[in-house]
Amino acid sequence: MNEIWKESPEIIYRFLLYMQTVKGKSEKTINEYFFDLRTFFRFVKFNKFYSNKKIIFEEISIQDLSIDLIKSIKFLDVLEYINYLAKERGNRASSRSRKISSLRSFFGYLTIKIKVLDENPVIELETPKIKKALPKFLNLQESQNFLDTIKQHGCKTARRDYCMAVLFLNCGLRLSELVGINIQDLGDDDTLRVLGKGNKERIIYINKFCKDSIDNYKTINRNSKGALFLSRGNQRISTKTVQFLMKKYFKLAGLGNRGFSTHKLRHTAATLMYQHGGADIRVLKEILGHENIATTEVYTHTCVEQIKKAIQNNPLSNSRNLPK
Repeated sequence: MNEIWKESPEIIYRFLLYMQTVKGKSEKTINEYFFDLRTFFRFVKFNKFYSNKKIIFEEISIQDLSIDLIKSIKFLDVLEYINYLAKERGNRASSRSRKISSLRSFFGYLTIKIKVLDENPVIELETPKIKKALPKFLNLQESQNFLDTIKQHGCKTARRDYCMAVLFLNCGLRLSELVGINIQDLGDDDTLRVLGKGNKERIIYINKFCKDSIDNYKTINRNSKGALFLSRGNQRISTKTVQFLMKKYFKLAGLGNRGFSTHKLRHTAATLMYQHGGADIRVLKEILGHENIATTEVYTHTCVEQIKKAIQNNPLSNSRNLPK
């Protein structure tokens, strides 16, 4: 049992267990479900029982959540909750959309899977419209400078940090995928096995640059089995440490003020493969481990934006007096 589920009532606990064991959701996703449902039922209890009393919202317990209270929830209650998220908690559209998704999954489970509800109060609920922003990424020259910066400033951990950056920029790995790599995940046929979202495994073919970087780092890696990337304490490196290191190198490379992160390195890899490597959008989908091709298509939009920018920056683009 996950430690953070301890305050979970039985009905939510069984839902989380179902999503983990049957649906195969990752621990991170399961935890998000729990936090989202806890916030929702705290709001419901506050409105129904504590609205005229002084109580700290975060201290409202949901352990006594009953099926009768759940059955009393109407569509209007959910709308008030969404309004509360936007007005009181300042949740952006993307955050509200995720919380709505958690409610849909939970109430769908109650009505369809275990059939304890006759009506689903969120079935007609629409998700907020999310403005799709183009992903931030480094261009080719910036990517090369970033790698050079690690070589120059990496000190004792230069080989390790350089190897991590090379895999980010060449394979488009997620942060969790990178830190989760084990020695045995490296194949003799220049392949790398990674565990992606939802515990879905995929095989990535690595190029010579990646292979050379891994071999160069492995010569000082004292761990004959287990994690590939180690901390100074000879333990699997943490996601926080990798984030800290990459942020440091972004700053040293003069890129610290542009909001770059490890995930932006993933965006960079995808963009470079699409623009310079001639990767088909469906091939790119498989490399990145996207479930839906619509997620991958954002990189084609990036290319369109560059085309627009090129037209706008034409030296003859400045308006002149037109003939009469």
